[in-house]
Amino acid sequence: MEWLSDPGYWASRWVFTRGLAVIYLIAFVAALRQFRPLIGTRGMLPAPRHLARTPFRRAPSLFHLHWSDRFFAAVCWGGIAGSAAAVAGLVDRLPLAGWIAVWALLWALYLSIVNVGQTWYGFGWESLLVEAGFLAIWLGPADVAPPVLILWLLRWLLFRLEFGAGLIKLRGDPCWRDLTCLHYHHETQPMPNAASRWFHRLSPRMHRIEALANHATQLVVVWGLLLPQPVATAAAVVVIVTQGYLVLSGNFAWLNWLTLVLATSVVDGRIWEAVLPVERPAQLAAPLWHQVLVVVVTAGLLALSWRPARNLFSRRQVMNASFDPLRLVNTYGAFGSVTRTRNEVIIEGTDDPRPGPGTVWREYEFRGKPGDVRRRPPQVAPYHLRLDWMLWFVGIDPRYGGRWLPEFLRLLLEGDRDTVRLLRSSPFPPGAPPTFVRVRLFRYRFSTPEERRESGVWWVRTPVRVLVDPVSSDRWAPRSR
Repeated sequence: MEWLSDPGYWASRWVFTRGLAVIYLIAFVAALRQFRPLIGTRGMLPAPRHLARTPFRRAPSLFHLHWSDRFFAAVCWGGIAGSAAAVAGLVDRLPLAGWIAVWALLWALYLSIVNVGQTWYGFGWESLLVEAGFLAIWLGPADVAPPVLILWLLRWLLFRLEFGAGLIKLRGDPCWRDLTCLHYHHETQPMPNAASRWFHRLSPRMHRIEALANHATQLVVVWGLLLPQPVATAAAVVVIVTQGYLVLSGNFAWLNWLTLVLATSVVDGRIWEAVLPVERPAQLAAPLWHQVLVVVVTAGLLALSWRPARNLFSRRQVMNASFDPLRLVNTYGAFGSVTRTRNEVIIEGTDDPRPGPGTVWREYEFRGKPGDVRRRPPQVAPYHLRLDWMLWFVGIDPRYGGRWLPEFLRLLLEGDRDTVRLLRSSPFPPGAPPTFVRVRLFRYRFSTPEERRESGVWWVRTPVRVLVDPVSSDRWAPRSR
């Protein structure tokens, strides 16, 4: 069964698994830093409530066995330790069974987090990390020949990711078909970075070229991923370049970074060996039991691929959906529709006991989303600011606030320390929370070059309306600690 392994992809596996471990590390750190106010016991969407109404078979998670905020933190620390060991190459030195155990643990820990994360973990890149992490379990350490079937499953994942994203655009917003979506997208995307304003100021012709290049990559070039070398490498390089372009133009958490990492697994290993200071072992093992296990895993994943594959060619294509509770084979897609204007949610507070026309309202500043018009949009990706992202959706439709937005306001009125830590700054000192908070909607646009020179602003904004009238802590009954 030697044909089931290919030593030529040894360096490709090395690059892919190191990159995946870095993404895992970032994901576990983000979970640790943000979970208490989001899904903690006293958070906006408490995980214990979710666990009580969600059976294990529908959303498998270690937290069905036990929940506490400390246990969640321990799970995150376990994931941080395991992914850091993989980044450092320590896992590569383990025997094959040890490699499988560590990567399986990382997968199980992160799946457990995603399956209790609710709205905060409803993004496609969460399932993408779970699916890629499951495949990494079977790749093997440095002294094991890379299994061909798993390498092809990585290609299949990358193909579905890119092709699904291309199809959802082609079937979605008409601006993707007339090549005008990028007239708006750089300005209205969830979390622009400092370069987004420059990309937005490109000429309409360049925006059409951007859109056309996107279609060419996601709908045509991706088929090369399924062809022999060197065509597959050429297609992967195109994907890497286009994902790098997206990294430069905005903050999309680790979506583009992980897509780029996936593409590295397709590149011919000889290229990586020529440019990286890595040396392949003289002897690469291919244990029979591992090869049999890989065949079984591949057969199971191909069976699960039927519904995602059918979804690709369905007129009612859905994006970022899972068809199995373990999220082993998923559907993907992004920005099937593009907003033409940017509506930004601004949250304000006051210590005035009786707000009126003369009340001074002070704004909360967030780490990533636009607020202060003079503040340069920061680079935060591949880190994921979940609250900032969800507030972008609220700006599109307040119903996205659902149950969590009122709870967020309650926590601000309580001066909850963990919630305030999610923010860049609070206008109120610790121990002196506001008496009232309100939510307003503003229309934002990038400043023109003239406006930037004259006033130093990155954004120009105009008020639209009040989303939530002033509310005080009297609205909520006290919650037990």
